[in-house]
Amino acid sequence: MMKQAMEQALSVVIPAYSEEGAIARVVAEVRGMLDSHGIRGEIVVVDDGSKDRTAQAAFSAGARVIRHRSNRGYGAALKTGISAARHDVVAIIDADGTYPASAIPAMLAELKNADMVVGARIGKNVKIPLVRRPAKWALKHLANYVTASSIPDLNSGLRVFRRNVVLQYFPILPEQFSWTTTITLAMHCDKYAVRYYPVDYRPRVGRSKIVPWDAMSFAVLILRTAMLFRPLRVFLPLVAICGLYGVAKTALDLYRDGFVSPSASVALMSALLILMIGTLGDAIATRLGHLNTGLVVGVQTHEEEMTEEVER
Repeated sequence: MMKQAMEQALSVVIPAYSEEGAIARVVAEVRGMLDSHGIRGEIVVVDDGSKDRTAQAAFSAGARVIRHRSNRGYGAALKTGISAARHDVVAIIDADGTYPASAIPAMLAELKNADMVVGARIGKNVKIPLVRRPAKWALKHLANYVTASSIPDLNSGLRVFRRNVVLQYFPILPEQFSWTTTITLAMHCDKYAVRYYPVDYRPRVGRSKIVPWDAMSFAVLILRTAMLFRPLRVFLPLVAICGLYGVAKTALDLYRDGFVSPSASVALMSALLILMIGTLGDAIATRLGHLNTGLVVGVQTHEEEMTEEVER
């Protein structure tokens, strides 16, 4: 199985923003992994408008480098790299040295029976800052509810996937860090085969660009994605709250006063209206899902690719 997986060509995309201190080491680690396992592939570093020498360091380390003229975001860098990838199978890995490139061959082998394999940070050596853990726990359980799945790692930056499957989601994938969260939710909601492979998570080189209060943005993103794919997962709890309150208040009103109060009527009407809106949203989401099946969307980007003439 591993031998068959190694016969596939692989594009490794590395989004990077001001990662001069780590990018050369990451590129060298990925190159060593490709060479030691005999994988035919390329390394594409997308420099997202860095002010330091990230692009030069990646180029000197042997990567193919694409540069954004300005900082456009983690998700935008991934879109650029995936669009420019020359192979049908793509791996993504962060430029800060936190993920082990050595896990990619095993993940590539797992891809034989999946559409995306995620490097889940549940290995023996995982160094996730304590300040992020409560938010990650809450977001994971919210995502599990929306997708009706068990997701051990919602926003891992280490993944291997089929390029044509991910391209169809480009119109809804955000330009920022929530790119990985969105693609995870979207593929689970659309019943694609998503597998999780345990990996370690090392301390990053340099300073993290994610802050704890980003958790609220991720929560809003999860709810927004639910509205696109599983609207009833959002509307049904609201229907239940309004309906239960309306029924209980109606019973109390009839027992105590002999007539139904306006608040009970409003609650019951609200439950009915929310149910109708949710059902309509679900029908639209299902219809659009069928229409988009197999659709591959190209992305236009403003970028420049480094050549031998560029200063190293």
